[in-house]
Amino acid sequence: MIWNWQQPGWPEFTYDSKALEPLEQQFLLQSGEFVGAYKHIGADDQETLKIELISEEAVKTSEIEGEILNRDSVQSSLRHQLGLGAEAAGVRPAERGISQMMIDLYQNFAAPLADRTMFEWHKMLLSGDREIKVIGGYRTHADAMQVLSGPIHRRTVHFEAPPSDRMPAEMQRFITWFNDTAPGGKSPLPALTRAALAHLSFVCIHPFEDGNGRIGRAIAEKSLGQNLSQPSLIALAYTIERKRADYYAALERNNKDLEISGWMKYFANTIIEAQTNTIKRVDFYVAKAKFYEKFRGQLNERQDKVIARMFREGIDGFKGGLSADNYISISQTSRATATRDLQDLVEKGALTKTGELRHTRYHLRLSDGE
Repeated sequence: MIWNWQQPGWPEFTYDSKALEPLEQQFLLQSGEFVGAYKHIGADDQETLKIELISEEAVKTSEIEGEILNRDSVQSSLRHQLGLGAEAAGVRPAERGISQMMIDLYQNFAAPLADRTMFEWHKMLLSGDREIKVIGGYRTHADAMQVLSGPIHRRTVHFEAPPSDRMPAEMQRFITWFNDTAPGGKSPLPALTRAALAHLSFVCIHPFEDGNGRIGRAIAEKSLGQNLSQPSLIALAYTIERKRADYYAALERNNKDLEISGWMKYFANTIIEAQTNTIKRVDFYVAKAKFYEKFRGQLNERQDKVIARMFREGIDGFKGGLSADNYISISQTSRATATRDLQDLVEKGALTKTGELRHTRYHLRLSDGE
C-alpha cells in the first residue's frame, strides 16, 4: 500500500479552501462570544473554571488513547503547577505528566514550536514508562512504525509512518512550516486551516514511539491559541473523545492521498463543535455559581452532597436524569428520607421532575425556563 508520505508531492496537501471560509468566520465569531462570557466571571472563578477546562482536556486526550486518569489527581496536579497549593498524595506519573504538558501548553502557547518543546512534552507524558526506548527524542528504531488493530494472528494495518531515519528531516520541515504559517509568519494561514493541517501532518509523521496522538492534539491547540492570541481553552479532546470512532475513521480516510478536503472539513467542524461545547461549559459554570448563590443555606447535608455530585457530572448530567436510587446511593439515606429530600428540592425550584413512579427522574434547574 502507498501512504501519503510516499506520494511524490509530500508533504504538500491540497484541499478546497473555499469550503472552509464560512467555518473560519464562525470560529472567529464564537471566539468573541467565549471571551465575552469568560470576562463576566470573577477572577477567582476564572481560575477555578480554567482548571476545570484544562483538566477535562487532560483527562479526555488521555482517554482517547485508552488511558483512564483520575480527574481529582489531575486537578490537584494542575493547581500545584499553577502555584495554588501542594499536590495531593497518590498522584501518578501519568496524571502529573499530562498536567505539566497542559500547563506548559497554556502558558507558552505563543512561543514558536521547536524540537525542545515536543521533547519536553514527551518526557512529561512518558516519565513513568519503562518500555519506551527513547523518551524525550524522536524514534530511532529500525522496525516500521505502524498503527495496528486486531488479534496478533490477523493484524489490520491502519497506517505505516515514514522510517525512523527520516524523523530529523521530516520534523525540521514540519517545525519550519508550523512557525512560518503562524500569524506574523512568512505564510500565515487561517486558524482552522492551520490547526487541521498541523494535526494531520504531525500524526502522519508519527515521530515518537508513543504519545503522538496527545502531542498532536496539543499542537493543534497551540496553533489555535496562536491564531487567537490567547490560550484557546477549547474542548477539543473532550469533543473528539465523544465521537472517537469518527476521529480515527477520518484519519484513516486521509492517510493515503495528498488531497484532504474531507479531513479539513471534518476537523474544522470538530473545532467548531469543540468551541460550542466550551461556551456551553462556561455558561454551565455561570449557572452553577448562580444556583449556589440562590440556594445558599437552604439545602441539608444530604441534598448538598447530591447536588454537588450532579454538578460534577457536567453539562451532560446523569444519563437519563437522577433517580431516587441514585439519590439513596450518593447520600446513603433511606428511601423515605430520599423521597422527602427530592420533593423538597422540587418545591424549592432546585430540581425539575419528569416521569412517574419508577421512571421518575430529576434534573438541575439552572434557569427559570428549565
